[in-house]
Amino acid sequence: MPSHTLGVALPIMSFVQYPADHPFPIQNLPYGVFSTDAQPVTRPGVAIGDYILDLAALSKTAHWAKSPVKAEVFQTANLDAFVALEPEDWAAFRAFLTSILAPSSPLKADADAVLLPRTAKSTHMHLPIRIGDYTDFYASYAHAFNAGVLIRGPENALQPNWKHLPVGYHGRASSIVVSGTPFHRPTGQILDKPTDKQPIFAPCRKLDYELETAFIYGGSPTKLGQRLTPAQARKHIFGLVLMNDWSARDIQTWEYVPLGPFLSKNFCTTIAPWIVSPAALEPFKVKQYDHEPALLPYLDDPEGYNFAVPLHLEVKTAESGDYSHVSTSDMRHTYYTFAQMIAHHSATGCNIRPSDMMGSGTLSVPSNDNAPNDGGLGSLLERSRLGREPFALNDQRKDMTWLRDGDSVRITGVAKGDGYNIGFGECEGTVLPAVEA
Repeated sequence: MPSHTLGVALPIMSFVQYPADHPFPIQNLPYGVFSTDAQPVTRPGVAIGDYILDLAALSKTAHWAKSPVKAEVFQTANLDAFVALEPEDWAAFRAFLTSILAPSSPLKADADAVLLPRTAKSTHMHLPIRIGDYTDFYASYAHAFNAGVLIRGPENALQPNWKHLPVGYHGRASSIVVSGTPFHRPTGQILDKPTDKQPIFAPCRKLDYELETAFIYGGSPTKLGQRLTPAQARKHIFGLVLMNDWSARDIQTWEYVPLGPFLSKNFCTTIAPWIVSPAALEPFKVKQYDHEPALLPYLDDPEGYNFAVPLHLEVKTAESGDYSHVSTSDMRHTYYTFAQMIAHHSATGCNIRPSDMMGSGTLSVPSNDNAPNDGGLGSLLERSRLGREPFALNDQRKDMTWLRDGDSVRITGVAKGDGYNIGFGECEGTVLPAVEA
C-alpha cells in the first residue's frame, strides 16, 4: 500500500499514513457509501487518509471477531442499519475502528484487501443513507436578519416568532443528491417584472445557493405522540454533513405566501458524501447563543453547545474554469442548537425515524456594525442584496448576482485541532440548463 509522510506525532495513531493536516485522520473516521469500477456494488466505508476502509469486506474477515456490531449491519447498500442502532453501539464501533487501524493492528498485514484508494477515478461516492424525511430550519440569526432587512426593512427584519422557536419547513427527500451530481435549472411561475400581477411560466432567473450543515437522526425512532427534550434529542444525532439547499428565489417570492417555500426548494438539495460523528467534533464545541427573550422550558438546553467548524464556499464559472472564493462562515452560527431543533420538531408528537435528515438553514456570520459582512454571507440573496448590487466574482465575471448555467458551487469544511484536522469532504454541484418542454 502506498505510504505518505506523517507530519507530526498524533495522540492517536494509525498504520495508514497521511500528512498532519489531512482532513481524514484517525481522529475523524467519517462514514460514507461507495462503489468501485471493479466492484460496482454500493457498500459502507470509512475514510482514513487517502483511503476508504471497506466495511463490507472487513466484515467478512477474521478481523471482525472483536467488532461490537454484527457483520450483516455493513453488508448492505447503505448505512441505514448502522444509523438505526443505539448511540452506545456507535461509540463502541468507533473504538473498534480506532483499534483496528492502530499501528500495531494485525489488519496492517491484510490492508490491501480492505483499504481502497479514496481519490481514484474508479471510486464513486453515493448517498450514505436512504433519507426518509427531510426538514430544513432557518436557524442562523445573521441570515434571517439580513434576509428580513432586504425584504421588510430593519425595523421588521425578524418575524415575531423567530426568537421563540426554530422556524423550519418540510423539504423533499427524493431530490437530495450526493456531491458531484449536476441538476437542471428549475422552471416555475415567476413575475416577469416586480410590479406585475400576472405570473409567467419560465426558467428560474434568480437561482441561489445556501451554505448549510445537515444532521442525521439515528437510534430508536420516536413513537407518534412522543416528545424529546433537548438532552434526549442530542443523543440521537448520528452525524453531520455539509449541505447546499439550492433555492429559486423568484419562484419562492411568488409562491411562499401564505404557506412558505414549495417548488422553490424541492428541485435539488446537495449533501457531501461523508457523515462526521459528533464524537469527532468534541474538541470543537463552543458556547451556544444567548437567548433573549428566554426560550420556553421545553426548549431550554442548559448544556447545549454549537460546533466551531469554518465553512468555505466557492463558485466556478464556465468562463474561468477555476473556483473563486466567495464566503467563509462557520457551523457555530445557529441561534438554536441541533438538539433544540430536534426537540421542537417533536413538540407536537411528530414521530422521527432513523435516517431522517434536518438542515441548519443558511449560515451567515454576524456583523458587529449592523452592516452585512460580505465575506461571511451564506447566500447570493444576501451577497448581491436581492440582485440589486452585482459584485465581482473574478476577472471574467464582474457582475455576479445569481447563478448562471454552467456555474458550479463547492462547500468545504475543516476544523483545525491540536495536531490534526477534522474535514467534511466536499459538497459540490453544477447548474445545467432548464429542461425544455
